Amino acid sequence: MNKKFQPIAFALLLIIGIIIGKNLNKSEKISTNDKIESIINLINSHYVDSINENFEEEVINSIIKDLDPHTSYISKKDYQNVEESMLGGFSGIGIEFNIIEDTIVVVSPINGGPSEKLGIKSGDRIVKVDSVNVAGIGIENNGVIKKLRGDKGTKVQVHIKRRGINDLIPFNITRNTIPINSVDVSLMLNDSVGFIKVNRFSAKTFKEFERASDKLYDQGMKKLILDLRDNPGGYLSAAVNICDKLLEKDELIVFTKGRMRGKQEIYSRTTDKLEKIKVNVLINEGSASASEIIAGAIQDNDRGTIIGRRSFGKGLVQEEIKMGDGSAIRLTTQRYYTPSGRSIQKDYEESNEEYFMEQFHRNDTIFPDSLKFKTKNGRNVFGGGGISPDIKISRDTTLNFRTINKIIINGWIRDFAMQYSDNNRNSIFQINDSKEYLIRIEEIIYNQFLNFIQKNDKNIKNEISDFDKKYLKRQVIANIARNIWNNEDYYKIILDKDEYVISALTLD
Repeated sequence: MNKKFQPIAFALLLIIGIIIGKNLNKSEKISTNDKIESIINLINSHYVDSINENFEEEVINSIIKDLDPHTSYISKKDYQNVEESMLGGFSGIGIEFNIIEDTIVVVSPINGGPSEKLGIKSGDRIVKVDSVNVAGIGIENNGVIKKLRGDKGTKVQVHIKRRGINDLIPFNITRNTIPINSVDVSLMLNDSVGFIKVNRFSAKTFKEFERASDKLYDQGMKKLILDLRDNPGGYLSAAVNICDKLLEKDELIVFTKGRMRGKQEIYSRTTDKLEKIKVNVLINEGSASASEIIAGAIQDNDRGTIIGRRSFGKGLVQEEIKMGDGSAIRLTTQRYYTPSGRSIQKDYEESNEEYFMEQFHRNDTIFPDSLKFKTKNGRNVFGGGGISPDIKISRDTTLNFRTINKIIINGWIRDFAMQYSDNNRNSIFQINDSKEYLIRIEEIIYNQFLNFIQKNDKNIKNEISDFDKKYLKRQVIANIARNIWNNEDYYKIILDKDEYVISALTLD
């Protein structure tokens, strides 16, 4: 924010604080509510220079930016997207799509959505929406979303170009609620080991987890591998409910403390069939907040083994205070602690940039005695922020991440996989062991992929090491499998060579 507004921002700090206090404690009577509006109005009407239209939001952000890294302001225009993600759904036609060669391509229809029910297929091209041409006009993702999403019950017509059919196929679609799934996949890795990957903790996560775990239990699951890698967290209640299924009754899950709040303990409340199965939890430096609560509860209660790398260290509790204009403030009010007494939150005294990059250069080998805690059965665990795993998986230093990231960011794996799937879908379907066939010919497919990306970057072949090649081959084949079949087949191929999963499978 411009320096000339800083005195105003600081003057508003106390007033904003009072308003926040009013929202957190409804019994307190506040008579200063009009001061903020008065000051803003005075500035807007009398200040010597013109005021930026985002002035109010800039003032709010300047006030909260030095509190902690996770207290935040959400503007009205951003709030809807945030809410959709956390509530776990939106209204639309129900497709995953990419824009390839300036055309909207259906990656896959979402299970149970209106598009799937009408017969829209992976590989279909959307050429028209409500009789308006959308191919070859430079449409971007936001433009597609704007045209295809809408209120539940409203209708939209799309014209599809499908390979092998000359004429466009019209579909009249009635928009409906489309789930944003937080369980990416649930499958059996062998006769006794189940695998569930959770990508966030939304309002619907627990129900998704419950359905997934029940399915796997009925299939003979004796051990669960719960994958929380790169899961940034979300609703505490979702994490608590999952812990409730995995822990015995009356075991401590997490407790919170804050300056204005006393210690609040949360215990498991019920008994469940999952209490008897073995549990491994996969975490990495991208696992945060609710993910860390689950990992900490499992570890401190000696319920299972934590595998991976130390988690992010986000142990601050935010309360969301909705503003009258549709915006919101997420204010830190407490800290999370694991059952052994470890604070999940890592230090944030340095800059925000240092805070969010710390996990990439941390030392996980030396812990002072002051950070030593005891689990339920007396095992040593360590604090200092985040959850330190029982079995550590070192960061892969053999991959050239600069090259890998270049390929991923440019979408070359995605685009090639879609193109290959489109051209070979029918022929692959005719092969009895088609999924194994893909793996058998992965070298041939990889060479085609190299030719594809060299059209975009002539020198990239020279940047790819033998280690990069192994990674890229697996990713290309897995993405093709997902396009032709489903998400489960993608994971079956990826997890087969996953070091974390291999480590979990070797445990008793």
